[in-house]
Amino acid sequence: MIAAAAVSVSGAAAFAQEAVRPGQPHNWHIDLQEALSPVEANIHWFSNYVLAFIIPITILVAALLAWVAYRYSEKRNPVASRTSHNTTIEVIWTVAPVLVLLCLAIPSFQLLTEQYNPPSPPELTIKATGFQWYWGYEYQSGDVDAATVAANVAPAGAEPVSFESYMVQESDRAGSGKEDMGEYPRLLAVDNEMVVPVDTVIRILATSADVIHSFAIPSMGVKVDAVPGRNNEYWFEANREGLFYGQCSELCGVNHPFMPIGVRVVSKEQFATWLAAAAGDVSAANQALVASIQSAGTVAVAGR
Repeated sequence: MIAAAAVSVSGAAAFAQEAVRPGQPHNWHIDLQEALSPVEANIHWFSNYVLAFIIPITILVAALLAWVAYRYSEKRNPVASRTSHNTTIEVIWTVAPVLVLLCLAIPSFQLLTEQYNPPSPPELTIKATGFQWYWGYEYQSGDVDAATVAANVAPAGAEPVSFESYMVQESDRAGSGKEDMGEYPRLLAVDNEMVVPVDTVIRILATSADVIHSFAIPSMGVKVDAVPGRNNEYWFEANREGLFYGQCSELCGVNHPFMPIGVRVVSKEQFATWLAAAAGDVSAANQALVASIQSAGTVAVAGR
């Protein structure tokens, strides 16, 4: 009895400890991840909005089925009705679904439009290329004026920043300084995260060098197919600094489960410093960035 109580208390403590990490998936997590971008916030709203229709419709249909099975069983209704049609009922079950579909379609199209139309010109463009089984990133300038962070994205004469991102192997954690399983979860941590500035409209150009992949960051509301020979465009705007994760969401081969996406969101000043350093040495720039974040005490972790 005491042992069971101890296990229960320890389990509750573990669950509470997991729950303090915003946006990170945990055991028994059945809801969407915490919204960390405007698009994902609207996805959450639309999900709840649709549930407001699904739940009463499901209850109504289940109740009707139960009533019909009870009321019109052979025992209670030995002589079956030969009614061929009922105009009132037919009008109701035609008009009601049409109205429900209209109520779902209008906000659905509005959300879809928002997902592919950023509120302002992108301030940074990143080309994400899927490979079997890792990601390659290439930073490009955006369509903005000099007052934005794009002024630091591609300074005159600077080399373009590009690098590859692989999943961190468990045997390499110590050497890479990523031993904290809370900050760098198993099967999600990568050696080189995609670094982006906070509160900045980011354009993603997703493509593939071999088979179809899918670039997905759930907490940011990002999910776009990476198709060979095509550049599929998407956008997001992170509203919180931290380390966030995603994964390839299209079955792409035997190592598909081992193709995570790491996104480190930092301040615009930190991003400008990192970008200038990454043009020469990405690994050194990442180490300097992590050291800067840790010294400022701004590390926050979100889920995949």
